[in-house]
Amino acid sequence: MPSLLKVRGLFHPGGAAAAPTPAAGAGLLRHSNGLREFLNGWDKAEGRRVLDLGCTSSFNLNFFTEHGHGVYNDDLLLEADRPLYRLPSDEGPVFDTAAWLRDNLAFPPDRFDAVLLWDLVDYMPEALVKPLIARLTEILRPGGAILAYFHTKDAGPEAPFFRYHIHDRETLQLRPGPPYRLQRIFNNRHVENLFRGYRSIKFFLARDNLREVLASK
Repeated sequence: MPSLLKVRGLFHPGGAAAAPTPAAGAGLLRHSNGLREFLNGWDKAEGRRVLDLGCTSSFNLNFFTEHGHGVYNDDLLLEADRPLYRLPSDEGPVFDTAAWLRDNLAFPPDRFDAVLLWDLVDYMPEALVKPLIARLTEILRPGGAILAYFHTKDAGPEAPFFRYHIHDRETLQLRPGPPYRLQRIFNNRHVENLFRGYRSIKFFLARDNLREVLASK
């Protein structure tokens, strides 16, 4: 059986076995209007390319491959946390953005139809945030969309990091992830500036400490 947990690999339809149904109590189930909007119309399409940038999830991989789409997964926070991207300076380590962009997301323009960014921007090194969005904009085809989550001001720096698993078309299963520390809080204006030039930006408010954002190129 092909490995379901291959990181940084492209999964094609039929290339993975079905994931088991999450057991009761295995994770927190969270309704997501943003995910529902993100997947609107996908049941009538095939062969789309999805870029999943969170922790590797066999549930996410199987959700898309079983519906005839290809998935490429890249755990960006794991990559950004590698010591080789820290350069020494008089003020302390500086993130080597140029080297990171050289080694990651090196795809041709217009490669993907959709990107699952989750809440990674809130945990990324500051120097990488804008260059990352610029790279994603380049490899996203016109008409494609990015689904991203942003913490609200009510989320403190100790807010836990979660892995996001797609449970169904409008429900996520959240499981505890690595102990990444929340780096910043974006307000709506900051988010709009990140996706400046996109055709539309939709905000979905939730009852927890997350705002869901769907940016369409």
